[in-house]
Amino acid sequence: MSREFSVVIEKDEDGYFVASVPTLRGCHTQAKSLDVLMKRVREAIELCLEVEEPANTEFIGVQRVEVSV
Repeated sequence: MSREFSVVIEKDEDGYFVASVPTLRGCHTQAKSLDVLMKRVREAIELCLEVEEPANTEFIGVQRVEVSV
């Protein structure tokens, strides 16, 4: 059986790609390249699924918001 998960990917100030899975609490990983990141996030998802079921939410998207500071 296979399942699909939405993954949020960001690049931090040190150049690392950081992935998180919103439906799995604490499910995140990082890597220097996107290829390695995708392998690691699959492993992280598998490990997270061993201890919890995903939250029953639907990923809608990302919106940028401008604020004055």
